[in-house]
Amino acid sequence: DVQLQASGGGLVQAGGSLRLSCSASTFFWDYYTIAWFRQAPGKEREGIGSFSIGDHTTYYADSVRGRFSMSADDTKTTVYLQIGTLKPEDTAVYYCAAAESDSLPTPRLLFKLPTMTRLFPYWGQGTLVTVSS
Repeated sequence: DVQLQASGGGLVQAGGSLRLSCSASTFFWDYYTIAWFRQAPGKEREGIGSFSIGDHTTYYADSVRGRFSMSADDTKTTVYLQIGTLKPEDTAVYYCAAAESDSLPTPRLLFKLPTMTRLFPYWGQGTLVTVSS
């Protein structure tokens, strides 16, 4: 099993930036996709981005495209979520999750699925991002 740990959250002023990390207990195999989700108070968990370890393909939800970006380090043990131009509505607990890429539909379809979270069997514990206005 893959064990994940998300970190890097904190209190940030609007307009600032933050980099979250998703670290694995082992390195990520090339056939894994790593996704970031977030859950704001009183709202459902939403997928915001995915990163294919094998070919570094990324996909972002419309709500964050252009402000968020994902990358991985050369050791393939950590996937990053760079968050730019933070807004108060970005306040949420951010989670990373992993799944075998072959078990997932194409990203464009994946992010439309209301059951997206169920397709990821491995989850980190979440890290809180609070954006002050």
